[in-house]
Amino acid sequence: MLRTALFIVLVLGSVGVAGYAAVAYALLPVGSTVHPQMQAVYEQHRVAILAHIAGSMAALLIGPAQFISGLRARRPRVHRVLGRLYLLGVLVGGVAGLRMAMLAFGGIVAHTGFALLAALWLWTGARALLAARAGRIAEHRRWMIRNFALTFAAVTLRAQLGLFAPLGFAFESYYPVLAWISWVPNLMVAQWLVRPHSPRATRGVVLSAASRRPARAR
Repeated sequence: MLRTALFIVLVLGSVGVAGYAAVAYALLPVGSTVHPQMQAVYEQHRVAILAHIAGSMAALLIGPAQFISGLRARRPRVHRVLGRLYLLGVLVGGVAGLRMAMLAFGGIVAHTGFALLAALWLWTGARALLAARAGRIAEHRRWMIRNFALTFAAVTLRAQLGLFAPLGFAFESYYPVLAWISWVPNLMVAQWLVRPHSPRATRGVVLSAASRRPARAR
């Protein structure tokens, strides 16, 4: 029940933010929905911001489906194709995110927070891909959980913006903080989920070992 509830939150959050981004960046002028102090940067770096948004949207929309065990078991080819598209989104969004991090509002604190997020997003995606290609499925799943936790920072960032803005704090005082708390707690939760003795991690190791075990002669 709890797992289902969490999955529903992931889906609704991912689809909601992806839909918001589609409206904000495809139907409205670039930068029209962000803080006035950020609009000039968005206008000057349209290609980078649109690449970041497009890659992130793809990852948000595809990511939740990759955690559906039935899809992995019954449609492994679909799972692999979606996985490649997901990681392509991470690659495009992450590289563009590194560029945009250096231009982020909030000074060195925000620059560092968003740059580290983008770098870890790319790194965990690469580790997940390498593990999958080597047949280390349990390890691949652990890296993908970490990676999607970073993808989900797009959702937590906007939720936190909605929380802080009505409280009356100055935007410049809390936005640099969001550059960190939008993703560090996500990654901590992911690390807890993949800890060595967690039921999820143990189940992944058992399933991975079983899939590689040769069939007995009949």
